[in-house]
Amino acid sequence: MSYTSCTLVTPTYNWPEALELLLLSILNQTVLPNEVIIADDGSRDDTKELINRFQKRFPVPLIHIWHEDIKNRKSIIMNKAIAVAKYEYIVEIDGDIIMNKHFIEDHLAFAKKGHYLFGSRVNIQEKLLSELFSKKNIYFNAFSKGIKKRGRTIRIPFFMNFSKSSDKFSQKLRGCNMSFWKDDFIKINGYNEDFTGWGKEDSEMIQRLHNIGIKGKRLKYAGIVYHIYHKEQSKNRLEINTEIERQTIEKKLTFIEKGINQYL
Repeated sequence: MSYTSCTLVTPTYNWPEALELLLLSILNQTVLPNEVIIADDGSRDDTKELINRFQKRFPVPLIHIWHEDIKNRKSIIMNKAIAVAKYEYIVEIDGDIIMNKHFIEDHLAFAKKGHYLFGSRVNIQEKLLSELFSKKNIYFNAFSKGIKKRGRTIRIPFFMNFSKSSDKFSQKLRGCNMSFWKDDFIKINGYNEDFTGWGKEDSEMIQRLHNIGIKGKRLKYAGIVYHIYHKEQSKNRLEINTEIERQTIEKKLTFIEKGINQYL
């Protein structure tokens, strides 16, 4: 089977232990992305050193896009990363994700023009972290210890034949597991760089995709990822970010002023 060419993009910030497991899970994929771009929101040198080590043995280009650490500027670094992506389809995950070995294969198998895809996540609990990092474990299944939402570990891609597209935003969308066409992303000018701090940048971007007629499809029993536990980030910007998203919904905005066009 031939697959769409894709770029895997992941944000990271000062957590090389988690990034290492993510990179190991990329090496374990049944279908490799054509390139991997790490969107680094200002991590210290230990993250750069880890990436340098992996670059020497990675089977596809592993690109490190970094900017200075000025608090949380995920929207900006993601725009910078996606701007240099060479391939037509973008698969996006978070930097604290371990992918099931069929993850890329599933996203590409169900990629369809006029659509984006989004999946859920299985949660790795805090009590498992020391063992997880010491053993560098990237293999999980429904019977693994230390996980929550076990039903989400089950992979039966055949069931996707019964999954329907939607022109409405789903509250189940998570930015840690989604994919879209780069052309569509550029049409809406990518992430809105008015977002800083934690929250809403992914859902607001997806709202604009809906506003230009792109439909969403949920990956069920496919596209499985495992999310490594971490303490919640500060939500001191959440109220402001929520208001930006509300304006997008209310005014049916499709294009924002400060976006990816600055880097193209």
